[in-house]
Parts: sequence; C-alpha cells; structure tokens
Amino acid sequence: MATDQQNQTAAAASDDWMIEVDGKLVPDYDRTLTDFNEGDVVTGTVVRVDKDEILVDIGYKSEGVIPLAELTIRRSVNPDDEVAVGEAIDALVLQKEDADGRLILSKKRARFEKAWRRIEAAAESGEPVEGAVIEVVKGGLIIDLGVRGFLPASLVDIRRVQDLDEYRDQTLRCKVIELNRSRNNVVLSRRAVLEEERREQRQQILDRLQPGVEVEGVISNIVDFGAFVDLDGIDGLIHISELSWSHVNHPSEVLEIGQTVRVKVLDVDRDRQRISLGLKQTQTDPWQRVIDETQQDDVVFGRITKVVTFGAFAEILPGVEGLIHISELADHHVENPREVVQQGEEHPVKVIEIDPERRRLSLSIKRVEEGETARRLQLEDGTTVAPPAEEPVPDLGLSEEVFAQADAEAAAEPVVEEPAVEEPVAEEPEADEPVAEEPVAEEPAAEEPAVEDDAPAEDEPVAEEPAPDAEPEAADETEAAPAEE
Repeated sequence: MATDQQNQTAAAASDDWMIEVDGKLVPDYDRTLTDFNEGDVVTGTVVRVDKDEILVDIGYKSEGVIPLAELTIRRSVNPDDEVAVGEAIDALVLQKEDADGRLILSKKRARFEKAWRRIEAAAESGEPVEGAVIEVVKGGLIIDLGVRGFLPASLVDIRRVQDLDEYRDQTLRCKVIELNRSRNNVVLSRRAVLEEERREQRQQILDRLQPGVEVEGVISNIVDFGAFVDLDGIDGLIHISELSWSHVNHPSEVLEIGQTVRVKVLDVDRDRQRISLGLKQTQTDPWQRVIDETQQDDVVFGRITKVVTFGAFAEILPGVEGLIHISELADHHVENPREVVQQGEEHPVKVIEIDPERRRLSLSIKRVEEGETARRLQLEDGTTVAPPAEEPVPDLGLSEEVFAQADAEAAAEPVVEEPAVEEPVAEEPEADEPVAEEPVAEEPAAEEPAVEDDAPAEDEPVAEEPAPDAEPEAADETEAAPAEE
C-alpha cells in the first residue's frame, strides 16, 4: 500500500519535471541546472585533475574549470597535492561563460571569502586563528589562512628565533593584530597567544612553588649578574652569588644556555611574579666539610687567591677561603705581602681559628713547623683545590747543528768581549780622578797653617823625605847615651 503511494508521488513529481515539445513529453533539463550568478560560491565534485586545470561538476550544463592559478594561494604547487578526483570542494564563480563558453571557477577565491569572514570575526572577538606555514620570507613567515597572513619574526615566539626554517609546514595558532581588507593585509602574532597561555601557567606555577622546594629548569639566558631558568612557563633568576660556593667571575663559567639544572627556590614574589633561585644550595656546602674534618692547628694546602695590603687569602677547599694576616706570613717583618706570596701559589698553611657562624677562617704560614705534613682537603665528589700547574718547557725544534753553532759562538765570546770586560778597569782611574784632585786642590790651603805651626810642619816633611837618614842618627844617639853614663 505504501509502495503504491510512493510510486504515485514519484510519478507526479516526475510529471512536474516534464515539458511538452512537439507534442511529446520530454524532461525539463533547465530545471535540473543549478541556479547561480557570478560571484556566488557553489559546491561541486572534482571529476578530473590536469596539470594546468581542474574540472568540477557543480550541476550545470557544463563542467566548471578551475585554472591552476585559481586553485590555491600557495606558489608552485602540484594540483594532485591540493585536490583529488571525487572530492567535494567549494568554488567561486568567476565567469558563467568565457570566450570559449566555459564556466570559470576559483577555489582559492571561495576559500578567500570564507577566510575573510572568519578572520574578521576572530579579530573582533580576540580568538586565535590557525594556519600552516607555507613560506619563510625575509622578516617572518607566511601563514595559510585562506588568505596570506604575515607573521613577523619578532612575534613568532616569546624569545627571538634564530632559525625560522624550523617552523616550515608547522600549524601555528596566532592572533590577528592588524587587518586591512582593501589591501588584503593580515598581520599575525603567535607571541600574543603564547604570552596569554604563559600567564595562566605562571599563576599555576606561582601557586605551586614554595621557598625551599627543589625544581628542574632549563637555562634560558645568561647575563653578567646571574642566569635565568625557564620553569615551564615562567623564568626564575639565579643571582651570581647563588651559583657556587666558590667565587664566580661570570655565570658563563658555571652554566650555559640550554643546560638543564636542578635549583632550589629561595623566594617567591607573587605580586611581581618573580622567583629567586639558588644553584649552590643543591650542592654540598664545603664549609660544613671544613667544620667536620678540620681542627685548629691542622696543616693543609692552600692556594693563594688574592694578595691585599693586610695579608693574603688562601683557598683550602673549593668555596672556602681563609685569611693569612700579614703578621702570619713570615717570621720576619713583612712590609708588602707580595714579598712572601704571589697569587696562584700553593703553600702549607696552619689553621689558627675557625668561626662557623661568621664563616671565617684564619690561617698562618709562619706557624707551619719544619717536618709537619700538609694534607689536601677535598669534597665528597673528589673535587679539590688544584695545585698550580707547571709550565711546560716549549719544544723549539732545534737541531744538533744549531747547538754546535751556539757552542762555537759561546767559545768565541770571551775574545770578543775582552775590551768590554776591561772597561770597568779603565773607568777606575776616572773614578779616582775627582778624589785625587780634591787633595791636590787643597794643598796650598794645607801648607798655609803649616807655616804658622813650625813644629808640626817641619816634622811632616822630615818624616817623609829624610826618613832613611834620620834612622841611623837616632840609632847613634841611643848607643852613645849609655857610653856617657
């Protein structure tokens, strides 16, 4: 019964699609054609894919043609990568009939119209749009949104990206920050999306972190005053003073960008969203090892790290330095500590005083007695103060002939240099000349008082010149004296 009614309805419907031509009923084919105008977007099925065009059945009297240039906004593409036979696609009607009577369609313009409506709505609402990276150009990336969207390099990520090629063919979520329909200009920002996501993550991280907790992070940046650690969405700072128990001149001596580290949370400022971290707190405190293993009067090795006016500092364990006061450098008086020690030298030192609370250590070199053996302190991992390295003797690559020639020249040196050796001897008279001239110049002055004082003046010349004759006369006088007696 139901079947008879369906057949009657179908027959009635089919009668509506029939027209009389020359006394005969024939189908009204015009009524089967899709009604559209130029500029409309229609839906059809791909029936053939050629290298330069695609044929699409949209229910019209002839199949529509999509030229290769109207297939996609991508450049230099293979049509088989864009569409496939049997696929349903949307296309915009460019011409119902061209000069050859063909129906000309455009797939990219249909997508373009839909994309603009979607992009305009996203720009108003602030919702992100999504598209694949199709080109890497100077200054940024081209995103396929149905229209060509430009993503500047500075807005690709929160931090500056060195190599944009790594984003090629990736699908990215971005916010529309500039839109101009008349110029078909769309500017995007992925950084805005990431920052918004990070704000949510930051709050979650800040709520989770507490002082004293140890976490893992990646070194994101190194500056003169410390290093920044990425904690899955928020950066924390390790100040240079918190990097190591030993002195650090620059953070790059200890860390490098990209390195994974375990750090301790020192402080969390939730209002300013700042996190202070410490790296040395996750390592063994060398001071505790000194306290546990060192006593007063112990003799250990110390490396001179700094020489100052009042003494010198010596490192006995990485991160532990003690002061050798200038009065403890040597048994004798020291004016300048550099007279006794130099930076980088290693010396046995005696522990005079340990102050655990103030973390101060007093050392002495002069109190180390002869025969006392110094020991080298080390951390649990075996780290110790490295002794000064001996400078290697450079290999000059000299042959035996060079040495033979040098020996010959050395043997000839005394003959050549004899006059030079005699020069100081020749200078001696020159040095005496001023000395000899002084008494000569003063002789007249010396003779004047000699005339006034007769006795001394006569004795001096008599004693100098007639001394041989005076001696026998004196002898005769002494011999004659007893004879008279």
